[in-house]
Amino acid sequence: MVKKAPRRTAERILETALALFNRFGEPQVSTTRLAAELRISTGNLYYHFAGKEVLVNALCDRYALALPAVLEMAGSVREVGQAWHFVHALLTRIWEFRFLYRDLNDLLARNHRLELQMPQLLRQKTDALHTLLCCLEQAQALLPLAPPVRCATAVDMAIVLSYWPSFEYLHDPRHALEPENAPAAIARGTQHALYLLAAQLCAPQRQALLALIQRSDSLPSPGAAWPAHGLPAKFPSQPGDAPWRNGPLSPTATSTASTPRV
Repeated sequence: MVKKAPRRTAERILETALALFNRFGEPQVSTTRLAAELRISTGNLYYHFAGKEVLVNALCDRYALALPAVLEMAGSVREVGQAWHFVHALLTRIWEFRFLYRDLNDLLARNHRLELQMPQLLRQKTDALHTLLCCLEQAQALLPLAPPVRCATAVDMAIVLSYWPSFEYLHDPRHALEPENAPAAIARGTQHALYLLAAQLCAPQRQALLALIQRSDSLPSPGAAWPAHGLPAKFPSQPGDAPWRNGPLSPTATSTASTPRV
């Protein structure tokens, strides 16, 4: 039997750093802890990567290289099933490098290279989502949007996708970012991003989206119980038909909603 060649140390360092940063957050993982996890000396670690900033930059470069293959899919979307596949793939990439978004403010404050690189990546994602909307309109799957509305919707979708890992973490800090939770978390983020389009989808496409959402709700959610998605049983037929626009809450409902239980 041919013996497998050992993986290069630099590759092992990057893979282990990504796993630890994703699980615990970059600020919580020291180079000493990383070296111990790898069972190498800190000197060997520094030989390959002279500090955490260099490691973070290398991982961000990997993220930047992984994005284009996903983003180019946006131009071929013609119906909501393909849109789901694209958004799911994009959020999967974001999830794979979720530490960048979990600790984004802290990282940008002390890493000038990331300060320049991350906004560029955000623009690329937003442009791809704008392309997605244009393609759905051209295929008559989505009702025509005014240009400012189309741009704003692409930005809204980019916000949901970029900060979805943080939303999951806020809901369940002890379990949310564990690897086994990824499938359900990514499905939830995908459905919430696409629900932004629900009111403007043509009727058959709205029903197709509802079917996809119901299917994704059947995924098991390890860790703490996650509440139901809270979406209405039926999508609104028109933008103004959303159930939360049926008038203001009654004073009783308002006071109940705003008063914490003791």
